[in-house]
Amino acid sequence: MKIENTFLIKNKLGLHARAATVLAQLAMQFDASIMLHQDDKCAEGDSVLALMLLESSQGKEVRVVCEGPDAQKALDAIGELIADRFHETE
Repeated sequence: MKIENTFLIKNKLGLHARAATVLAQLAMQFDASIMLHQDDKCAEGDSVLALMLLESSQGKEVRVVCEGPDAQKALDAIGELIADRFHETE
């Protein structure tokens, strides 16, 4: 099963090193292939460096595509993490 959704980056610093690390650690918990897309760039969800290279800043939209047995769980969890501003206070 392949599913996707688009999310708005809300946290002030965007997908910086700490946020990318939190996202990658979350992505590794699921039996699913997770790809994030922004403009013409894409990154595997479990690669901190690739996620940082997306240069996702506040106000940018990222499309998350998940495929595999845990695709829905992964997409929901990543959506919640992004909506919660990667657990940042600002």
